[in-house]
Amino acid sequence: MNRIAFGLIVGGIVALPTPNLQAESPKPTVSPSADATAMATRIDQLLAESWAAKTITPAEPATDAEFLRRVYLDLAGRVPTVAEARGFLADNRTDKRRHLIASLLHRPTYGRHFTTIWRHLLLPEADTNRQPLVFAGFDSWLHGQFERNVSFDQMVRELLTTPLDRPTPLKGINNLQGATNPTPISYYTAKEGKPENLASSSARVFLGLRLECAQCHDHPFATWTRDQFWGLAAFYAGIRTQDRGNGLSTIGAEVLDRRELSIPGTNRVVQATFPDGTEPVWTSKLTPRQTLAAWMTAKDNPYFARAAVNRVWAQLFGIGLIEPVDEMAGGQDTVIHHQALLDELARAFVAQKFDLKFLLEAITSTKAYQLSSRGKGQAALFSRHSLRGLTGEQLYDSLSTATGQPDAAGGDDLLIRPNAGPRQEFLTKFGQQTSKPTEYETSIIQALTLMNGNFVGQATRPKTGELLTAVMEAPFLNERGRVETIYLATLSRRPTDKEMEQVLAFLVKRGSGDNPGEALADLFWALLNSAEFVFNH
Repeated sequence: MNRIAFGLIVGGIVALPTPNLQAESPKPTVSPSADATAMATRIDQLLAESWAAKTITPAEPATDAEFLRRVYLDLAGRVPTVAEARGFLADNRTDKRRHLIASLLHRPTYGRHFTTIWRHLLLPEADTNRQPLVFAGFDSWLHGQFERNVSFDQMVRELLTTPLDRPTPLKGINNLQGATNPTPISYYTAKEGKPENLASSSARVFLGLRLECAQCHDHPFATWTRDQFWGLAAFYAGIRTQDRGNGLSTIGAEVLDRRELSIPGTNRVVQATFPDGTEPVWTSKLTPRQTLAAWMTAKDNPYFARAAVNRVWAQLFGIGLIEPVDEMAGGQDTVIHHQALLDELARAFVAQKFDLKFLLEAITSTKAYQLSSRGKGQAALFSRHSLRGLTGEQLYDSLSTATGQPDAAGGDDLLIRPNAGPRQEFLTKFGQQTSKPTEYETSIIQALTLMNGNFVGQATRPKTGELLTAVMEAPFLNERGRVETIYLATLSRRPTDKEMEQVLAFLVKRGSGDNPGEALADLFWALLNSAEFVFNH
């Protein structure tokens, strides 16, 4: 029996996904947050009320193994190691899930994973253009924000108000390496310093508003007008760029008192105005960008906290409380799944001083987050968990963890060294799958990379695979123990009795020759290529 045929037996190769899917040391004295626990209870109460009103029966709770894998992927960006899986599954504490969540939020993998998530949001240009001179140091700055748990409003203010007269990558090599005082100036370089690009990005990411549809003209069915779009862009009107040739430009001197723009193609000039229609109160102490940042991150801003909450919810559930997450102001395509829950979460987020870890801990501690992806519940109403495809980074780092490869999963600043190592080669093929994780698509090239690529091929050969070698040479493991270890490494669970029976029969038949390790290698390969491995479920 060849590897592909065996792969179909143990769960389906990656090209054939099905919706019916069957250590790092934490910091000491990490305890669950009482405030987050209370918020989780309130979230479940609101969802239960909506299910009762619609006569919806939620799915069954996820098993410990399902929860373990899901929360590691969501908070650490990878699957757990064998030791981490064994330790959690053997833990008999009734509150072990809450303790695991608190622990994961205090590990280095949290900062690295959320750096990746937010870099994709803030610098989508980096997905297709990884010139180190253009995007130098941004990952270092962003990682520092998450590592120190800087409040979300403070992080956004620093991004929107960062001085633009600091050394750029073309002026100072220290900034290129991100070693000295990293700044988010690359955000402005990536947007070419254009007010319209900066307005579109900041409104979409931080306010949940897609204003760029009104950039060229008013649309009869659009929420926003052209004047509103350019009124927001005018806050960035003072930014100047310098052409360096070869398609490169850098940010030049900023005119700090400019706050108006001419609408392209017209004779009209618009003044800087907030999207909600309110006029800024100008003072000599604040520049236009600082004035915008103060309004945007204010506690009473009608969009900021709600947009952040909705985006984080969508990251964890695959579906936002309002969809699309970038068009929250309403419109013909907007779907509101739970307005009351969004509003209450936003108020709690503000009360907790925009603490992202509080938000993540509260949501992942809910019964709703910990429901199975099986069952008849409706994913759009959060009574069943959605299937979500892994990002390229999650998949690579999970492969690295599962196979015991020495690669430091998720530890490289990919924007500083854009062509370094096998990780970047892998991400070139996989990259960001789609803006909607519930609409995962696998290309032929991606499937072939997993089935026949060098990375998986080396890891699933008895003589070259780190984990396989350790499993085969461990004197304390019998055949059942070896099979269980491979399942824990890949799927974060033990095999069912039926799976164990089938696999042991296969090993007897396949391993009767001169190289019994080949049979275990085939099992390992099949599980890494299974739909269960490449989905977060």
